[in-house]
Amino acid sequence: MAVKLRLVRMGKKKQPTYRVVAADSRSPRNGRFIEIVGTYEPRAEPSAIRIDEEKTLAWLHKGAQPTERVEKLLRITGTWDAFAQGRAQASGGSST
Repeated sequence: MAVKLRLVRMGKKKQPTYRVVAADSRSPRNGRFIEIVGTYEPRAEPSAIRIDEEKTLAWLHKGAQPTERVEKLLRITGTWDAFAQGRAQASGGSST
């Protein structure tokens, strides 16, 4: 089963909020998901991004692939950098 980290749209018409979820890549956008790992509120000023770093890193280490938008959100919150550092340390450190 291929797992993706992606956004699920919530909220009222013209007032979107999103959940960041781990879901099977074959399920529809607002269909079944495995676990909620965060939220994203683009209409707040500034945009509110809440990511559970522990859950997200666990899914990334298990091989879950983030969508482009989720990857950008992870970069903003710093979770992507923590994942990249962990991956670099596991592969043997720096290449100098």
